[in-house]
Amino acid sequence: MDPGAPLPTSVYVIWWLALGVVVIFIVPLAIMLLHRTLRAALSIRRYLREMLEAGAGIAGNTASIAALNDTLAVAGNMVETSDMLAVHSGTIAEALAQRAAEGSQT
Repeated sequence: MDPGAPLPTSVYVIWWLALGVVVIFIVPLAIMLLHRTLRAALSIRRYLREMLEAGAGIAGNTASIAALNDTLAVAGNMVETSDMLAVHSGTIAEALAQRAAEGSQT
């Protein structure tokens, strides 16, 4: 084929039909798919933001659990101390009762 020779009209027709198909079908399809992808990405971003807020709230609400563990440890010591106070109070009450009994006998 001679490079300087004109192409047959059928080649131009096929070329313009292919261009028409691309412009009419392929480009809108690509735009639609890109738009759907963008919407999905924006939804993912929104969901991640909501998850971050929820996670921060959960972390804030569970931060006091360590303090509760400390409270339980102190409460155990308080029970032991109250038991010792009860024993010592009983001893003091007995001693005072004995002194009162001795004082009333004299």
